Amino acid sequence: MTEIVPLDERKQHILKAVVDDYIATAEPVGSKSLVQKHQFSFSSATIRNEMAELEALGYLEQPHTSAGRIPSDKGYRAYVDNLMQIENLSQEETDRIRGYLRDSLDELTGLIRKASSVLSEETGYMSLALSPHMRRSHLQQIKMLMIEPGRALVVVVLSAGVVKDRLVRIPELLDANQLMQIASAIEDGLSGMTLDDITLVTVASAARNTPLPESLLNQVLYEAYVAIKQADNLELYIDGQHQLLAYPEFHDIGKARCFFDTLARDGIIAGYMNEIKDAQDPENASPPSGRPDKPSYMIRIGQEISVDGLKDCSFVTTTYKVGDVIAGRIGVIGPRRMAYSKVISHISFVKQTMNEHLRRLSRGEEIVEEKQT
Repeated sequence: MTEIVPLDERKQHILKAVVDDYIATAEPVGSKSLVQKHQFSFSSATIRNEMAELEALGYLEQPHTSAGRIPSDKGYRAYVDNLMQIENLSQEETDRIRGYLRDSLDELTGLIRKASSVLSEETGYMSLALSPHMRRSHLQQIKMLMIEPGRALVVVVLSAGVVKDRLVRIPELLDANQLMQIASAIEDGLSGMTLDDITLVTVASAARNTPLPESLLNQVLYEAYVAIKQADNLELYIDGQHQLLAYPEFHDIGKARCFFDTLARDGIIAGYMNEIKDAQDPENASPPSGRPDKPSYMIRIGQEISVDGLKDCSFVTTTYKVGDVIAGRIGVIGPRRMAYSKVISHISFVKQTMNEHLRRLSRGEEIVEEKQT
């Protein structure tokens, strides 16, 4: 990571003003506009000299010889670590987010989808939500529903409200009542076991007394076992890709195509988000320099993102918990000049709301409507 050279107070003020203005306008910032907008106590000539020094130090860039300056990755990093002011959400915003998420609070998958959707809607950027690893979750229910002869739907319900389903092939000789018998036997034998502890042997053992020919039973038991184990598969929910097309940074067809090609590559973004989660929990991260508070988020800017196609973006992520265990991750992707304060305010509140309700859900407590005082 690029070394961050400490800046004096005047340079900090100017850098903050440049970043704020560029975020707002997407236009290079000149010294005259800074004087007019921010009413600095020093002259335009002084600002020009300071901006030149900030460029020499690597905090600013000049895209054209006669143009103003724009922040570099290093400039954005100094801004998000030390200079930006994070504002609290309004009561209207918090009520709107809580109300939107409340409809899915009895089921984790629905809540994750809603969290991704509301983040995109509220921030104006693309949002992502990564499902949790559920290896230590307990099996609560398994149902096998006949769709038609030879095809059935296996529905797996885990602790923390996770519901997964899988369409499977079964012997055509089996009827709906026999399927229900098999599912009931598996549920009776395995309910309360963690996914880690469930094996094909334990599934077969649970249903060994089911009065069916072994040749028919074994195929169904294998499909049930696969459905149970696949309930732990990571899933990535993406919302608001179209939002990014409104920003000038994505008007370049080549850059836009590269970005969307990366999104389309199966598992790339999910794997990257999962690696971030495994590498560092933001709950345990050190606070940014000069700030007493501990961040509940992580920010990757431009070249800090080790994924092709995202070099012109910023990626803000945070974890959510099921109970007291770090489970999955939610995030927002936008241009490098994204409105960081707005994104951080929203993602932090969505995380907080998810954690509150997932803690209750994991304990089997009833979710009741909450109002802020």
